[in-house]
Amino acid sequence: MSSNSQSPNLGEAATHFLVSLPPEKREASQQEVYKFARWYGWERPFAELRAPYIANYAERLSLSDTDYAKKLELIRTFLIYAKKEGWSKSNLAIHLKTKKAKTSARSSYHRDLPKAVSLTQQGYAELETELATLKDKRIKAIDEVRQAAADKDFRENAPLEAAREQRGQIEGQIRELEEALKSATIIDKEGKEREVTLTSNVGDHITLRDLASDEELSFRLVSPNEVDPTKGKISIASPIGKAVIGRSQGEIVGVTTPAGKLHYEIEQIEH
Repeated sequence: MSSNSQSPNLGEAATHFLVSLPPEKREASQQEVYKFARWYGWERPFAELRAPYIANYAERLSLSDTDYAKKLELIRTFLIYAKKEGWSKSNLAIHLKTKKAKTSARSSYHRDLPKAVSLTQQGYAELETELATLKDKRIKAIDEVRQAAADKDFRENAPLEAAREQRGQIEGQIRELEEALKSATIIDKEGKEREVTLTSNVGDHITLRDLASDEELSFRLVSPNEVDPTKGKISIASPIGKAVIGRSQGEIVGVTTPAGKLHYEIEQIEH
């Protein structure tokens, strides 16, 4: 366990949980619990796990697997234990639901649709920020795969396999977050649902209208290491990037430039 035992990473949490079990249960649980930890990132802080991740985990398991229900129950037990240990603020186990067997083409279609997730405005914003961070990590992961693949000795290239597995995990997390955000509903302070306000984030294509000249300006918001003005890619760290990040379609934003302060209306946001 790390020095900060109140916030272990997933690998530490999994090990701590397994050690608490009787030997026979520990042996039966180890493979699936460690698989869960590896998928979402061995070094990832447990506190970063979100309901959308858990809700989609059951979809990764095959109903044809004779141990489907057993594997799901093992992860539920792990998540309940984590809540008791104080590693998460909520009981994530309630989001791990058994999927129904395929009965027809119609039911299969509906099962494949993203599950609606209810979030607070803050929770929604946190997921958007996490998605942006994961997209930055994806760029680094792709580079790591490329570097590992440069090793011509493919007989035993453990770094390449590790890099590919890491990229696969990141891609899976990105897909889950994107699906969750698309289908999310926002819960206000009174517990009522309302529509999600489309806000700009890294990777979005933004169209602005200059309120003084009525001219349009279009660009894509990117992380600082992806900037390429010739391709219309503007950094989120630039004055205009800082002005529009996290803002909604229809809002008026001010951008300070050497020539003075300019005002734009956000006409369109395309994810």
